[in-house]
Amino acid sequence: MLRKGKKDTKPKSILEEEQMQSPFRTIIQHLCENKVAMGSAIIFIVIFLMCFILPIWMKQDLNFQDPTQKNIAPGFSFLSVPKELKHNAKEIEAGPTFGIGIDNDGVVYEWGTLTDRLKQIPADMGKVVDIAVGQDHVLAMNEEGELFTWGYNRMNLNRIPSEVQGKKVKSIAAGYQVSIVVLEDGSLVTWGNENAVDIVASKAKDEKVKLVRTNISTGLALTEDGRLIPLAKRETAFDAVPDEIQGRIQDFAMTDKTVFALLDDGTLASWGGNDYNIQKIPEGVDGHVVSISAGRNHVTALLDDGTVASWGGNNNKQCKVPSGVKNIQSVSSRYYQNYAIDEDGNVTTWGLKGYLFGTDNMGRSVALRMLKGGQMTMTVGFVSVIISLIIGIIVGGIAGYYAGKVDILLMRVAEVVGSLPFIPLALILSALIGNKVSEVGRIIMIMVILGILSWPGVAYMVRAQVLAERQKEFVTAAKALGVRERNIIFRHIVPNVMTIIIVNATLSFATCMLTESGLSFLGFGVSEPIPSWGNMLNDCRSSEVISQFWWRWIFPSIALALCTISINLFGDGLRKAVDPKSSER
Repeated sequence: MLRKGKKDTKPKSILEEEQMQSPFRTIIQHLCENKVAMGSAIIFIVIFLMCFILPIWMKQDLNFQDPTQKNIAPGFSFLSVPKELKHNAKEIEAGPTFGIGIDNDGVVYEWGTLTDRLKQIPADMGKVVDIAVGQDHVLAMNEEGELFTWGYNRMNLNRIPSEVQGKKVKSIAAGYQVSIVVLEDGSLVTWGNENAVDIVASKAKDEKVKLVRTNISTGLALTEDGRLIPLAKRETAFDAVPDEIQGRIQDFAMTDKTVFALLDDGTLASWGGNDYNIQKIPEGVDGHVVSISAGRNHVTALLDDGTVASWGGNNNKQCKVPSGVKNIQSVSSRYYQNYAIDEDGNVTTWGLKGYLFGTDNMGRSVALRMLKGGQMTMTVGFVSVIISLIIGIIVGGIAGYYAGKVDILLMRVAEVVGSLPFIPLALILSALIGNKVSEVGRIIMIMVILGILSWPGVAYMVRAQVLAERQKEFVTAAKALGVRERNIIFRHIVPNVMTIIIVNATLSFATCMLTESGLSFLGFGVSEPIPSWGNMLNDCRSSEVISQFWWRWIFPSIALALCTISINLFGDGLRKAVDPKSSER
């Protein structure tokens, strides 16, 4: 006999434990002892939380596209400035996925995600004093005024025009598959793919051009007398240069949709689009700007006290200037990268470092789309299972309790529904409905159809359990007390078989996820731009993607496989915990 306040610490046998524990505690104990099931549960919970919580902070525009960022391999090397350059830099320019810099000795360095042609730096350039970077090519000038180019070599981009050779060059620029040179006499020479970038050198004819800047689509020229000349053949929003600032412009920068001009009094003027509220200049900047640079959707300004300010789009932290940046001599912002060089040649970087899982053919982050795609795939699976459970429990409960003709009728209906093939039916409905419903309506239709056609299995299981329970004493007692039959079924019998229902629901969840992914893979489920794991894999069916852009299909495949396998293993472990003897049968 135990003394008061003492606990019996002697280990008990399994039979003694089961006699002292409730059935629920016994199930939990058996489940916890199954390491495979618990490990699978942890994996699924981690994936679930990542898909539903991380997007709260890692927001993305579903309609976002960026051709400059397409099919980029996983990695974080965009801002990895070589250590030989990091404390001896003179000038740095950024490409979409790489950087090019020259040190004070005129040596050229490259880093980031580089094509094979970009790696082929000419060996006989001498001391390089200026560089310009386009989408995937580089233009360089040495101290003798000679020009060199490497990288993308189609559309005659790798050939220096004869009208440039032997002449003094004032400045150089590079855009998307186009190179631009400003000669000493102020004339412009352009070559490359002028269909890709709308730049016409003749627009600045008879003007003494000082420098040219470009964005993804066109360019502007700044003359010696402080005026801006639009170079586009077709009229754009950039053409609306305010008359009152002409003749006062010292420098300018272009995002994709906005122009910022630095005036002679250090103030900024802007026109064009106002995405990301970019035209709202931060307090303390206007009137103190020394030079200005811009990326795709953000602006970076060097102030007269040697500090730096950035504003505009911040989706890649391109506006988050590191603390302690001071004594800066020059800044360079292109695409989503920023470089600041101080008086001693030290380099500070911020912005887009790379992509965890790479990008797809639209320039969208595979990691972000996997998170949103997981949300969609799991939501479709979960809602479909709920619908099938509701219908299956009602039909199975009624059929099992009343038996007889009611049972025969309901089970024949279940057999008819169970014989309908889901995927062919969904394909037919998708073809008939087509674009008549919205994308949200299509997703709802998939969930409803999937739920309606998958309830027979639940109904058969519930019917069998109810048939076994309906003859027990607690049902007889409920009838004797006058409890309604509806309440007997759903308040007394069904709760007693709920553990079996939960096991079935767990296994059905994985099946519904696979079905949705299969539909989306075939192009009849969730469609672009809304991501799901299925339609992400649908974009990877070509042999080119499979062989060259492996990250686009391997990561969604792993996520889908981990999720479904972990659910199935957990469901199997739960089944064994509920009915330990099932593994013996």
